[in-house]
Amino acid sequence: MTTRERTDILIVDDEESIRLTFEMFLTREGYGPITTVATIQEALDAIEKNEFQLIISDIVLEGSCGTDLLKKIRATGVECPVVMITGYPNLETAAEAVRHGAFDYVPKPVNKETLLRFVAQALNHWQLQNEKQELQRENERYRRYLEVIFSSVGDAIITVDHKKEIIQMNHTAREWFDMEEGQDGLHIRDLTCDLGVACFHDVVSILENGRNVREHQVECTNKTGEVRLVSLSGSPLNDEEGEFSGVVLIAHDISPPKPAVTGKRNHFHRLIGASTAMQGVYRLIENVGKVDTAVLITGESGTGKELTAEALHAESLRKEMPLVKVDCAAMPEDLLESELFGHRKGAFTGADRDRPGRLLHADQGTLFLDEIGDISPRMQLRLLRFLQEKTFTPVGQDSPISVDVRVIAATNVKLREKVQAGKFREDLYYRLKVVEVPLPPLREREGAIPLLSHYFLNLLRDRFAKAINSISDQAMQALIGYSWPGNVRELQHVMERAVVLCDGPVLSLKHFPEEIHTPRSSVADEISRTDESETVVQHLYADHFLDEEEEIFQALRKARGNKAKAARLLGINRSTLYRKIKRYGIEEDVAKLSRPHP
Repeated sequence: MTTRERTDILIVDDEESIRLTFEMFLTREGYGPITTVATIQEALDAIEKNEFQLIISDIVLEGSCGTDLLKKIRATGVECPVVMITGYPNLETAAEAVRHGAFDYVPKPVNKETLLRFVAQALNHWQLQNEKQELQRENERYRRYLEVIFSSVGDAIITVDHKKEIIQMNHTAREWFDMEEGQDGLHIRDLTCDLGVACFHDVVSILENGRNVREHQVECTNKTGEVRLVSLSGSPLNDEEGEFSGVVLIAHDISPPKPAVTGKRNHFHRLIGASTAMQGVYRLIENVGKVDTAVLITGESGTGKELTAEALHAESLRKEMPLVKVDCAAMPEDLLESELFGHRKGAFTGADRDRPGRLLHADQGTLFLDEIGDISPRMQLRLLRFLQEKTFTPVGQDSPISVDVRVIAATNVKLREKVQAGKFREDLYYRLKVVEVPLPPLREREGAIPLLSHYFLNLLRDRFAKAINSISDQAMQALIGYSWPGNVRELQHVMERAVVLCDGPVLSLKHFPEEIHTPRSSVADEISRTDESETVVQHLYADHFLDEEEEIFQALRKARGNKAKAARLLGINRSTLYRKIKRYGIEEDVAKLSRPHP
């Protein structure tokens, strides 16, 4: 044991084992006398009776906080070093400890070497502080400011004095501003990027007003061209005497999370998704796009059939030529025939001029026929003849016209079942389905919801000029847990609604419809969980259909019977609207809406 001069040390910790261990280590090294207490009140009583040269306190005490003890110690005028021990180091507690004059801030576990090192440092500081008090305080504050608080913080932290000169920048700040270690003597004006300009304005505001600058969002581009979204805030910086001495700025990266690097594509043309199912779709589009053959795109409404057609066209040798789109479900038979094949002047009442059809517009390019399953038998025959002969005859004309067009069709119905039921020509079905591209529903695209949600958020916040930068964890979990019967189109409309309603920087649960955060169980699930199945099913179906029927009818009333406009208001395909009108048996009521008032 080493013989030392008297060194009164106080240990404050509510764990007896730690008190005894510290006392044993220090006594064996010749320090003493050692006083140990378990509570703040016991510590204050001991300080009142003794003059300690060093106080070691746990920052978490039973029923209280070690920083409260630190404040009370300083309030009594005791100047001896105080070392705070913590098992949960973080910026807030470290900053509070340093602000109230802690000598050191040491994370647990504290071994013998660490204990003896900081005890020796603290006592040496106590012995020398009379002759080097001002210099020691300055050096210690800056050293602790960096080593204890800043070293492991992921945010960029900058301190600036009253002359607007930069005192310190932590590692993250130097990295963001591309500053090398040791590059000192900088003025806040020297940070010339977008974030630097924002920092300068905040510093000026704080120095002039002495008040905090609340968080605000700044877009900045790093040296690699990557755009980072940063939340910037600033506060007055006070020294140990509480005198205003400068500004501290904190910049936090709030950029949307980057998709994990998995070797998979997260998007392809305008299609978004990284699931195994979507990887197969991407490969199929690449392979089929270059082959000049007919393609049938199948999938539920809202899965992206039109985007798939665009991708097929973009991958084809015809990509420099037109892609002409026709919604087969949106037009009655006669209008569709004229729209597709064209007509001559006088072919029918109202045909006051020649009109070339979509087929002629698509010559040398691609024709996309959406909802092909809804066309009439007569149109099926005309389309089949065109596919066989590559010629067509406009309405009212005798001689055929030859064109070179690639046909891509899409449907959300099971065409094979319609063929078996005699509602769709089998020969046309096989002509259209040379290659099929099946699109999985959104519920089967693993990991797609976060990708699509942030994609739509980026698009919509620019469109509506909203400063929204993220989606809360709870809201994202609700989006992931929802079944999305309307698929990607439904998600897009839900995100648009949320962005419109949101006035802050974060989309939260309250901005999403009730069914998103409390999704209704499926009818099948309800059946399996009840013995009163027949009654429950009737109520479930009645509630669901009454809600949907009323929603559809109100949209049609608002659109004055215009089904295309009503479908847009509802965010569904027109063919889907037609089927629902027929399902609910409201055709006559809808027809009345479109009749002119007497």
